Amino acid sequence: MDCANKELASDPSSTDENVDFTHVTAVASRWMLDFTFVSLCRSFKEGNFDEFNETLSAFQALFQCKSLKAAAHTEKSLVCAFLARVMHGKQLDVLFEEDESVMPLMSAATVWSSLEHAVEDESLFENIKVLLFVQAVAVCLDKGQRSCASSVLKWFENRHKFPRNLGVKLTTIVTQMETYHPFLMSFSFKRLLETIHSFLDNYLEKNPSDFLLKAATRFIQSSPAGPDLNPVVSEDSTLSEESNETIQKDKKTKRKLLSTTITDLRTPDTVKKPCVSLRRLSRNELCQLTARKTLQTSKQQNTEKHKKRKTRKKWTPELDKYLEDGVKRHGKGNWSQILLDYDFEGRTGIMLKDRWRILLKSNKVS
Repeated sequence: MDCANKELASDPSSTDENVDFTHVTAVASRWMLDFTFVSLCRSFKEGNFDEFNETLSAFQALFQCKSLKAAAHTEKSLVCAFLARVMHGKQLDVLFEEDESVMPLMSAATVWSSLEHAVEDESLFENIKVLLFVQAVAVCLDKGQRSCASSVLKWFENRHKFPRNLGVKLTTIVTQMETYHPFLMSFSFKRLLETIHSFLDNYLEKNPSDFLLKAATRFIQSSPAGPDLNPVVSEDSTLSEESNETIQKDKKTKRKLLSTTITDLRTPDTVKKPCVSLRRLSRNELCQLTARKTLQTSKQQNTEKHKKRKTRKKWTPELDKYLEDGVKRHGKGNWSQILLDYDFEGRTGIMLKDRWRILLKSNKVS
């Protein structure tokens, strides 16, 4: 009986002729896409980098399948794009957008803002947003790149709703290059991952994608000996050296492809949903990007030189009042604590100290 069922299942002619095969293909593709999505979430939670990258490539290929209605799975595609950026969050040389100055976690914050409707817990959404802001800066500081961290702050302030108090704290931390500041330790990369895990658990509970996973599990449980999962080998039960070398080359190619992956992410407008795609840069595109980057760097250097020539903004009575209140609260000398309580428009602790001396000499404070 079992043999007959197997023969029937493997015979394409056994399919009901009244069922359109294109519809069957569409359903099967959807199940495979869901299975790949669950697998991607699983490898992300386990921190399995290589498996995550391989599964991401499979998801992208399935998502582009013509028989699948991609529009119905755009949200899952955005989740995958978000996870990919976080997975590469500490690799500042990995690009997901054409602008080389946009690092993975910066791009992740943009994708995350597009997923606001997919997160039922508003506090969870805000927590992840803040963690992305903080870690985008912290990763730069950890690499010893203070100017890079400053650029990240400006980028967020120009493109996202950036909490003012958070901006003040991060500016102070960047200015003083406090890589191990308690604030950064509190909003750590580990905490970011744990919070995203909570989001994934909630999302998968609200959007079940495990039909194929459950079916495969039942099949394995019902099979006495279990399915034959061993690789196909030659008669002497060994893989040829040529096949082995081919597998190794394929693996290296995949890693190289994903380490230089660029994702085109367009800012969502009111009508159109954002579309995410993964592709590799050609040599011509790399040359164009390098030339563009060189031009941007020269312009930025000229701008910075121009800014340096400008005189610093004067101390206002309001800023003097902030300084006086801060000294009363924390005591003279605790400039870093005072900076956290008030917005001193980018001034450092040394600047506060010098201003306090001036106020004392002019008898404006006691």
